[in-house]
Formats: sequence, C-alpha cells, structure tokens
Amino acid sequence: AGSKLREVFDKINNLLSGKPVQTEGQTVSVTQHPQGLQFVCYKLAEKFVRHGEGEVSFHHDSAFPIAVVLSGIWELHPRVGDIFLAHLHKKCPYSVPFYPARKEGTSMEEYQRMLGYEVHDSKVEEQDHFLKRMSGMIRLYAAIIQLRWPYGNKQGAHPHGLSYGWRWLAQMLNLEPLADVTAMLLLDFLEVCGNALMKQYGIQFWKTMFFIQKSYIPRIEAVTSSGQMGCLSRLKNFVQKCLQAEEIPLPKGILTPSFWRT
Repeated sequence: AGSKLREVFDKINNLLSGKPVQTEGQTVSVTQHPQGLQFVCYKLAEKFVRHGEGEVSFHHDSAFPIAVVLSGIWELHPRVGDIFLAHLHKKCPYSVPFYPARKEGTSMEEYQRMLGYEVHDSKVEEQDHFLKRMSGMIRLYAAIIQLRWPYGNKQGAHPHGLSYGWRWLAQMLNLEPLADVTAMLLLDFLEVCGNALMKQYGIQFWKTMFFIQKSYIPRIEAVTSSGQMGCLSRLKNFVQKCLQAEEIPLPKGILTPSFWRT
C-alpha cells in the first residue's frame, strides 16, 4: 500500500537525517557514533542491492516499490545512491555494463566471482540461480532510473535518471554478446523501462530497437547453443511484437496514481 511505503520512506529518511527512530523496541540515532551515518549509508545501500538479487528476482513486480523508495532517498541523501551503485556494480558487473576479462594470474574461482557468481568452498552457484539474481538486480536498476518519489520537491533533476538507462543500452549494444546473459539482461531492461525510454527518446529509441532486431539478435544467436535458446526466443518475440505494434507495453507492477491513495 502507498501509505505503508510512505512509512518506510519516512523512517529511513529520519534515520539518515539524524533524528531518533524507533526500531525493535529501542530508539536509535546515527548521532550516537561518529561513524554512525557512514555505517548506515553503507548497510542501507547494501540492503537495497540484496532486495534486487533476492526479492525482485523472484517477484518482478516488487522492483517498483523498492525502486521508488530508493529513488527518493537518493535524491535527499546522494551518498546512499553512490554506495548503492558501487555495491550494484560489484555484485552485477553487467549493470555497468561490463564483461570482465580474465587476466593472467587470476584463478578461475576469483574470475567467477568477478563475473558475479557466488562461490562457496570452491563450489560455484548454478547457472539458473546466477541468472535469476542478475535479472533481479537489472530489473531494480531499470525501475530506479524511471521513478521519482512522488512527495519530493521535484525541483532538481532525477539523481540517476533515464539518460543513464539510455547510456546503459547503448553501451550494452557495443559489447560482444555473451550466451545466456546478454539476451536475458536486454529483455529484463526493455520490459521494465522500454516504455519510459520510448516516451523520452522517440525515434532514436525505435532506431535502436530496429538495430537490436536486425543486427544484434543475430550476433547473440551466433554465440548461443541450442540448449540456451529460451531467453533469446523471448527477447526476439518481445522486440518483434513491439516493432509491429509501434508501442512498448507498460511494465507489469508499475505504480499508478491510485496506488498512492491506498
């Protein structure tokens, strides 16, 4: 509910503003310790990324309420946004976007961690689980860049707005595609903020969609084995339908004005 989200936002904002906040039966304030504010900024940013790789990866719609709170907090407390990006880029290098290359002397285990895989006791997480986490983080990022906290002053620009999404898409399409990962990330990104990019960039956006269909999807196909076609097929269908309809559908779960009256 919108009212519940406001409560969450106010609590976080009060904490970061140095006001006393009630939690688990006690009152806490960042002023209680010289590094209190830095610690809270760090842990809060880390928690938002965890929401992406956890909650959003399983419930795609949850990207929007989480993103709108972070967007508002980022506007009032830019440090949280900077640290959020640092955590996000480390956990999901594809959010830069960047495909790390294996350097000489780097162990396979270390390299897999650089690619975003979780490695515990030399055991690497399964590909499906890895892709799900990356998907959740990209969806959260794609939601953040298009949303603003509705009760802010709206005087300044969005602290990390759609221009960053446009840049991400352009840079992504300049990279050589990877099997599995590239098709999934592009589909996630376009499903979540394609509609917002279409409204903002118009004809330039449609040129990009045409490029994806005619030039980039064949390049993904060239590196994709027959067992990895699932996500690529979904991307192809999505792009084709959008080009035919000359419309990108609104993402599922987007927060409508009526949501804020709940």
